[in-house]
Amino acid sequence: MVDTKEREKGNETTLIGQEYQQLRDDEKMFRLLCETSNSAFIYYNYKEDRVRTLANWGHFFDFPISDMKDLSRLYDSVEEQYSIPLREGLFIEKQNRERQNFEIRLKESHLCIEVEVNIVYGADGNPTDKIVRFKDVTKLNAQKDELAYMAYYDLMTGLYNRNYFVRLLGEFLRQAEKEKCKVAVMFVDFDDFRRVNDGMGLIAGDDLVQLFGQYLSDLMSDHVVISHFSTDIYCIAIYDPCGARSVETIYQVIKKRLEKPFRLMDGQEVTMTVSVGVSEYPEAATGTLELINCAEIVMFKAKSQGKDKIQYFDGAILEEFLQTVTIQTKLKEVVFEQNFTMHFQPQYVAEDRRLRGVEALIRWKDNKGDMISPAVFIPIAEKNGTIVPIGNWVIEKSVQTYVGWRKKYHYPLILSLNVSAVQCKQKDFIESLLQILEQYEVEPDEIEIEVTETILIEDFETISKRLDELREIGVKISLDDFGTGFSSLSYLKGLPIDTLKIDKTFVDTLLTDVNTKIITESIIYMVKRLGYETIAEGVETEGQFQYLKELGCDIIQGYYLGRPMPAEEIEDLLADLTAKV
Repeated sequence: MVDTKEREKGNETTLIGQEYQQLRDDEKMFRLLCETSNSAFIYYNYKEDRVRTLANWGHFFDFPISDMKDLSRLYDSVEEQYSIPLREGLFIEKQNRERQNFEIRLKESHLCIEVEVNIVYGADGNPTDKIVRFKDVTKLNAQKDELAYMAYYDLMTGLYNRNYFVRLLGEFLRQAEKEKCKVAVMFVDFDDFRRVNDGMGLIAGDDLVQLFGQYLSDLMSDHVVISHFSTDIYCIAIYDPCGARSVETIYQVIKKRLEKPFRLMDGQEVTMTVSVGVSEYPEAATGTLELINCAEIVMFKAKSQGKDKIQYFDGAILEEFLQTVTIQTKLKEVVFEQNFTMHFQPQYVAEDRRLRGVEALIRWKDNKGDMISPAVFIPIAEKNGTIVPIGNWVIEKSVQTYVGWRKKYHYPLILSLNVSAVQCKQKDFIESLLQILEQYEVEPDEIEIEVTETILIEDFETISKRLDELREIGVKISLDDFGTGFSSLSYLKGLPIDTLKIDKTFVDTLLTDVNTKIITESIIYMVKRLGYETIAEGVETEGQFQYLKELGCDIIQGYYLGRPMPAEEIEDLLADLTAKV
């Protein structure tokens, strides 16, 4: 019996010991959890009126809390605007609440602290325990602020970023619809920005973008929002543009700033101009993206008109843009043999009206059967790069047709081929041309390459070198559209040309305008003295023909002697000429 009681007592002692050890282990675990936590705690027991601070209390505060009266020191340690919210938040039991979260900021350390208050209630509904947790969220809030900044602002310039600008513009439009106001969008782009990046370096380019952006930020207000859209492009939205915030006023302010150079970080100075496109709600568009797109479209129009300009949106510009987009799409879908055809316009010697040669002219009929003028699609093809395959096709097709005439009729002709700047700059242009001539057994002196005056001005050195190489192998060079570009007579002496074509605009008013007569006479006289041939294009009347002949013009081209015609009609012409011989 005694042994049994002793065993039971021993078991109880063992159980008590195990429970005690479990409690010690639990306490150790909870202490470690508190000590390794980034938080601090206040524990308050209502029944015993006992207060304890736990965990990293010293990280936050330099004073102890041993009594509830000591909480007044907490109120004094926070920035003034947080004192009352802290006082109310610590005693949520007055509203019978169980939990509340709020933030405070300390005076001295400027730490941002998240405070979480939890109340435990007994069965009778009275509070029994309170736990207050203090968590340092300074770094977390800084990260949130940084993310928020990145969501709304451009890091380089400090202006609004594109996405947030679109959102703000949308708010402008909604408000304008209610108040029946206008909203203007200015699309601002540096002119020739590439020369800064290429010539001075990307860092200089970024520096310039930042400096201009900082300047534009001073123009912002409740009615004017500005965005760094991309690279060197900025977008300005103006609500109810008028007075000091009118488009014209803001544009003139920007122009005034651009009169002075920007001083970069490395000490270099750079002067820039901008092209600006303007669209207005609701005339141009009623949606945010459409309004921005319209402004962008007219900005490119400003650039095409010489840059350093402002261009306002109108329907004609949009129609022109849409036509360009349509043609670009069609050009990508072109099947050469099915869509393009060649016409040829005869050229005659003025002295005896003998057929001198033909100029090859491309014609395009799209899949719907509509004719598209070369004046429309050639500039677009030059911009998007499709001019290269088009130009190669024109050369080969024209040479192939020419060889057929020569073999059949043995009539000596010169085949004139128009070449664009893009095509002429291709590294393999000359090699490709010679391969075609060799393939069809055509001598170089049977070919005349026509280039425009504008091409030479764009890249005089490169183009001149290419033309010199062509002349050396026997190809003739003709300068087309003379008089429509810079028309600098001084540079003619250095050009590698054989023939100069007088533009149709001179021929049109040759018999009616005295100044045109004087200029045309001077051109022909000077060109003949330089040893070049002259071709007058666009000759449409007997009077024009006779007058040009009297002036000594060598070659006549125009509707008066022959319109552009299909290859079959040129063949009929050659058949008649050889029959007479």
